[in-house]
This record gives sequence, structure tokens and C-alpha cells, in this order.
Amino acid sequence: MKMLLKKGAEASLYIEEWYGREVVIKKRLPKAYRIAELDRQIREYRTKHEPMIMHRAKEAGVPTPIIFLVEPEEATIVMEHVEGEQVKNVLDRLPREQKINICVRIGELIGKLHRAGIVHGDLTTSNLILTPQGRIVFVDFGLSEQTSELEPRGVDLHLMKRAFASTHYRYADECFKAVISGYMKVMGEEETEKVMRKIMEIEKRGRYVAER
Repeated sequence: MKMLLKKGAEASLYIEEWYGREVVIKKRLPKAYRIAELDRQIREYRTKHEPMIMHRAKEAGVPTPIIFLVEPEEATIVMEHVEGEQVKNVLDRLPREQKINICVRIGELIGKLHRAGIVHGDLTTSNLILTPQGRIVFVDFGLSEQTSELEPRGVDLHLMKRAFASTHYRYADECFKAVISGYMKVMGEEETEKVMRKIMEIEKRGRYVAER
């Protein structure tokens, strides 16, 4: 039986039995506000693009769900249902040492994505699954893109910083510092400093807009 897992702005996710295994089915639904043909092309492109980026992320050493089937015409992706909990739901109740270790690991994995020229586009603790084996699996690459530009990298980490501040505010500073320390292990000091300056620039722009 199909069960709604998540209803997003762009797509709905269902858990379903598929050839004897539990899977997640991601289906992009038509948007009435778009011209029908353009809407079809956008949904088809994104349905092909997302698994391709997930495959590249996996090649870069970042765990992502296994893709079983892609049907661009139906705007549907069938993928592994990853057992575990969203980091969003588990982080605050972990002992400090484990919390920091997980954040360092998250930073390392973000670094691997960025080093491979991938930005996630929606990096929050909701889109990270902590498995019972302690792996961190990145999900929902619907807004991802292939780029090595500094701005989207900065936006990626800025989103993560905001997620800590809003959802894990009691530990936000130390968690984000741990993420950056993991990121630096992979990306090096020079690249990390560039991204940190970009994050500061993004934050200043945000404050300027808010004050206008």
C-alpha cells in the first residue's frame, strides 16, 4: 500500500512495496501555473538530473539512496528507502562527543560533494539520514547542481548554518564549527577560508535586505 512520506513544493514522496522491497517513490506533480509543455519538460529534466547527480555524489564517496528506476515521462524515481532517522530528529539528544563527531563527518561529506563539483542546494539536517549502522546518507537532491563556483558552495553551507540556528539552536555554534572542521579536512584551509568569507558576505546581504 502506498503511504505518503513527504509532500514538498516540487514533489511528493511515497513509501511503497516494489518487487518485494520497501522503496521510496518520488513523483513530481504537474504545476497548473506553468505552461503545460514547459511544465512537462521541466519535470522530465529534473527527474533525469537528480539521479545523475546522486550517482556522481556516490562516486565522490557520499552515501545516497540506491536508484532502482527512473521514468522521466512519468516524472517518477524509484529509490531505496534508507532505514534510519533524520539527523534533525536525533542530533539534539545525542551525547556531546557523538554530536560533534557526526557534525565533523557531515562536514567531510559536504567537502567531498563540493570537491566533486556538486552543490546539494537544500542542505539541512532534514535531508541527512543517520542509519542504525552510523552512516550519514544525503537525500533529496532535487535542487542540486553541478558547479564549482564559490557562491553556491557558500549558499550550501549557509543553509546548513541556518538549519543549526533554527532547529538546533542550543548547539548551533559548536555544531557548525565541527562541520567546518570536517569540511576543511577535505577542502583544505585556503578553500575553506574562501567559503567562510562567502558565507559572511551572504549573511551581510541578508541583513541588508531585512533592514530595507
